Amino acid sequence: MVSYCPISLSYIFLLFTTIPFVRASPPLDALLDNGSFEEGPNPSNLKKTVIVGRHSLPKWEISGIVEYVSGGPQPGGFYFAVPRGVHAVRLGNDASVSQYVRDLKAGTIYSLTFGATRTCAQNEVLRVSVPGMSSDLPIQTLYSSDGGDTYAWSFRASGAIVKVTFHNPGMQEDPACGPLIDAVAIKEMLPASYTRGNLVKNGGFEIGPHVFKNYSTGILVLPKRKDMYSPIPGWIIESIKPVKYIDSKHFNVPSGVGAVELVGGRETAIAQYIRTTIGKWYNLSFTIGDAKNGCNGTMSVQAFAGKSNVTVKFTSRGKGSFKMASLRFRAVKESTRIVFYSPFYHTRLHDFWSVCGPVLDDVKVIRFA
Repeated sequence: MVSYCPISLSYIFLLFTTIPFVRASPPLDALLDNGSFEEGPNPSNLKKTVIVGRHSLPKWEISGIVEYVSGGPQPGGFYFAVPRGVHAVRLGNDASVSQYVRDLKAGTIYSLTFGATRTCAQNEVLRVSVPGMSSDLPIQTLYSSDGGDTYAWSFRASGAIVKVTFHNPGMQEDPACGPLIDAVAIKEMLPASYTRGNLVKNGGFEIGPHVFKNYSTGILVLPKRKDMYSPIPGWIIESIKPVKYIDSKHFNVPSGVGAVELVGGRETAIAQYIRTTIGKWYNLSFTIGDAKNGCNGTMSVQAFAGKSNVTVKFTSRGKGSFKMASLRFRAVKESTRIVFYSPFYHTRLHDFWSVCGPVLDDVKVIRFA
């Protein structure tokens, strides 16, 4: 005869409440260790501003002549803009700073957001790389007059630990020249998905690169030839100049938390390929406006879908206005390319050194029944 031992409900409750609950770690979205460079070298490891010792900059590894500088006037009549904090590093000829970033997911796309500023009128290039992948950023063009240009660059993690390097490959005649880096952050890029009824992925630009909390002039997203993986999932920068990703905390955005500003005129285009059925009719709708950043005047955005196109004009007073537009098209292929670009160049009304342009948001493609 088999006897059974009854289990009380209180025991079952105790059992389940004592079993450890494992939470999935949230997607990475933060500054790198000492990514703002506010933790400086020991004074004994500084020769004036030059860092002495390969591991003297906390959390970073340096090579070549790397200076630890503060923003403001410098000896020799220079002025270093450090808008995202107090300190930055300046990379001399053939110098670099590197960091091993840990706890990544192999095969996942990550985006680096970083502040980079040229310090001289000479051509300056900043090379950003991970093992097996690198890009040279021509930082000669200033998009913000205060030197606050911020860039995004993406890569696919080859393993749980990836070495990120910023390198100045140039050899300037003036040793006081070289790019400044004053903040570096990383973000795990979640895959872009569809919303119900919309054939466009990430049409509201809600998924984008890391945005610095306390400072933003927008984030320059590089063309595809400079960055294989887009920091704006679903979208391709098909141009020779970047577009600018903007957020609702620092700019006027038609809806949601993100949008793009077409800052490069006819040299900037953003595109996406969508699945379509040959012979069927579709409606492409989108919103254009201004970022409430002093960019005013007559603007226009041209939109293309297959063999159809439309030009939408609006007058901006720089106060955050926007309008909706649409384009009806018939698919001639199973994959249709939609493209947006602005044919004109714009600067801010009271700041002719800061380029700007129309804002694009809420892109949707809906098939007619």
